[in-house]
Amino acid sequence: MRTGMFRFAEDEDHQNETHFLEACFLCRKPLGYNTDIFMYRGNTPFCSKECRQEQIEIDEAKEKSWKLSSSNRALRKSDPNKNSTPSKTVQTGTLVVA
Repeated sequence: MRTGMFRFAEDEDHQNETHFLEACFLCRKPLGYNTDIFMYRGNTPFCSKECRQEQIEIDEAKEKSWKLSSSNRALRKSDPNKNSTPSKTVQTGTLVVA
């Protein structure tokens, strides 16, 4: 009997959720049953090629920005004294241990 109660609650939750193909991801325009749906990155629906292309451009700009910021962080971590002037002279040589 408990299994039936859990199943009922589970079915009720699915009725309240919207299906991912009901509206355009970008402009939220409702998608019709007999209209083309333009997909991007797996399960992201769009109402038109234009909405899909706009999302592609947004994603590319985010990725480019992310790559630039992570490369800048990597440069800062790899050479922390790049902008500072050296205050000591370091002498190198060979050490022989017998």
